[in-house]
Amino acid sequence: MTTQETTLTAGDAEVTVAPGNGCRISSLKISGTELLRQGEKYGCFPMVPWCGRIRDGQFRNGGHVHQMPLNSGPHAIHGFGRGAEWTTARETRTEAAFTYDLTAPWPYSGRVTQLVSLTENSLTLSMGIETYGDSFPAQLGWHPWFNRTITDGGSSVQIAFDPAWQEERGADHLPTGKRVEATPGPWDDCFGMPEGVDVTLSWPGALQVEVKSPEQWVVVYDEQDAAVCVEPQTGPPNGLNTAPRLVTPVEPLEASTTWTWSHL
Repeated sequence: MTTQETTLTAGDAEVTVAPGNGCRISSLKISGTELLRQGEKYGCFPMVPWCGRIRDGQFRNGGHVHQMPLNSGPHAIHGFGRGAEWTTARETRTEAAFTYDLTAPWPYSGRVTQLVSLTENSLTLSMGIETYGDSFPAQLGWHPWFNRTITDGGSSVQIAFDPAWQEERGADHLPTGKRVEATPGPWDDCFGMPEGVDVTLSWPGALQVEVKSPEQWVVVYDEQDAAVCVEPQTGPPNGLNTAPRLVTPVEPLEASTTWTWSHL
């Protein structure tokens, strides 16, 4: 794993990207305050070519059933991008682009591109998969670990959102296929937001961050003491099987999310 990182700055915002560690955002500082949980497995990593769990690690493409390595109990989770070494394609003071070529055990060829763009009050992450070979189902998403508290003695983060539904979660942590009314947290659940993901994180007396995306699915995880996760994605967990989005030679799969912050 390479240790070289890319740092972007705009105003009092600073973002660090670690292409050698899954192209994750390893740090996001606003006025010197770190928003993301630190550590090799944390920050904010891209989920590609799928998000969340695949049931039993298996997905179908036409008549072919493919088996992915099981890395979450009986399931496969979060794709391969987060463990890959990405290549820096270009960078400026406020923007950088990175690429990663899909390889075995993923059975299809394709190139993933992630663009990281920083302004004084926002961070936009854009990702796409393209192929010139066989078409295949895929998903894109992001898995940020936001610190539960961001100042010494500060208040715990508050999460606000208004989903149209919650995917009922089975004992195996996968959606059952039934949509239910959103329940109170704590959550490790997928929600539907047909008008686009729109979740507000507030650290009282410090900062507020709005997490938005044109995508319609978001997983919210707040069962950990140290951090909370708000994960915009192109489909629900196990979506390769239940809500497949195809990458074809004429139609790539693309997604984006923007985090906008303000001081409280």
